[in-house]
Amino acid sequence: MSNSIERFATPLPVPFSKAVRAGGFIFLSGQLAMQADGSIVAGDVQLQTKFVLERIAATLQELGSGMADVVKATVWLADLGDFAAFNEEYRKHFSAGLPTRSTVEAKLYKGALVEIEVQALAR
Repeated sequence: MSNSIERFATPLPVPFSKAVRAGGFIFLSGQLAMQADGSIVAGDVQLQTKFVLERIAATLQELGSGMADVVKATVWLADLGDFAAFNEEYRKHFSAGLPTRSTVEAKLYKGALVEIEVQALAR
């Protein structure tokens, strides 16, 4: 296991890394259903969840890992009333088994309905 820290820049104009590889793990910054122009994808919580999880999967794949390597997810929902609809979409993206997870309600950037960050095993 390497003691190095490798940072991967985000293409968005924001002051954080999209991912950091350290200590055998990959840590992803929170993901919103944000398009390249900074706008939030219009749609319900299931559509936004699908968009976010597909972006997370793409980032993990880019770094040599995948959704099966996710060990922990932290989720923020703008409305806990969306919990069941969120879960319906969320479970579709973890066919190899569900990671541990925390879910809380919070006001999100630009009216987003969901934000997700994950930690995954680095391959």
